[in-house]
Amino acid sequence: MVRDPHSGRYRRTRLFVLTLGYSRKCVRLLTFQSSTRTWAELHEQAFRRLGGATKTVVLDNLGEGVLKADIYDPALNPLYRDALAHYGAVALPCRVGDPDRKGKVERGVGHAKNTPLKGQRFESLEEAQAYLDRWETHWADTRIHGTVKRQVAAMFAEEKPALTPLPLEPFRHYQFGERRVNLDGCVEVDAAYYSVPPGWIGRTVNVQWDGRVVRVLDPRSGQLLREHLRQQRGSYRIPEEDKPAKTPRSTTQLLARCAKIGSHIGTLAGQMYQRDGQTSIRRIFGLTALARKHGAALANDACAAALDSGLPANPYQFVRHWLERRTPLTLRQVDPIIRQLTLYRDLIDQKTQENQE
Repeated sequence: MVRDPHSGRYRRTRLFVLTLGYSRKCVRLLTFQSSTRTWAELHEQAFRRLGGATKTVVLDNLGEGVLKADIYDPALNPLYRDALAHYGAVALPCRVGDPDRKGKVERGVGHAKNTPLKGQRFESLEEAQAYLDRWETHWADTRIHGTVKRQVAAMFAEEKPALTPLPLEPFRHYQFGERRVNLDGCVEVDAAYYSVPPGWIGRTVNVQWDGRVVRVLDPRSGQLLREHLRQQRGSYRIPEEDKPAKTPRSTTQLLARCAKIGSHIGTLAGQMYQRDGQTSIRRIFGLTALARKHGAALANDACAAALDSGLPANPYQFVRHWLERRTPLTLRQVDPIIRQLTLYRDLIDQKTQENQE
């Protein structure tokens, strides 16, 4: 139990345990929450504490490491798989519901829960980790293991030379996900847009990104399709080789739909595409959305105002602001069959008095 710095209350932590198969040397790490990136970072911390990496990692089928459990062909989490590959290790998931396949690490979890951490409360995660590290060094490593009847530290000294040397640089962690390629030939990552090679419009690709680059990958082969530098929100990254030589059929159909909604909408959309190319596709979709929200007639009038002003730098923003600031419509009595509201009021008062009598 560790005090949460945000809520001020004690809460349970998660315990990560990596156990070496020969010496039973353990690395135990505490964390408040788990995620794909946290799971990979914990392995990296464990390898650096050991001074080397293992060639294989036997694990259960938790979601942070295994996307699809299969004893013969498991689907590993891409970030976890790449992090292990950076350290020269491979993952071997166990059978589902068969913890005996990794009994050494399961025993290491129970050993920590029942010995140093049982009934303890700490004021911070750092204090808890320091306490656990001291116990690991002065007690767990110096004990005589009950199975092999030898000291854990002595056996680890024999096992350590078999570990794989650590790489010079740490693994560069990234985020990943699937994206659908829009009509502009781009995928969206954190409100910025990055192109893919021609021929991928409407299809789904895998995307990896970190603080520096965005990588677009073929979902079937894993081949790198494009690598872009990160852009600011709202910006586009489209190299010359990804710009279409002629207008795609899907774009032609979009422009025709705009012209069908309203003549001025179609004209404005055509001029936007002629001036800005692929980067205008999303704004043209925005014009059609405004027409659905405010009505085709009003949207057509707004586009006419945009054309009269000489095609603004951002026509979509111009049309949206024009529609939002227009004079609201008022209801008027336009048919003689509609009576004065006072007559309805008097009738309601009369019926109310009759019911009370």
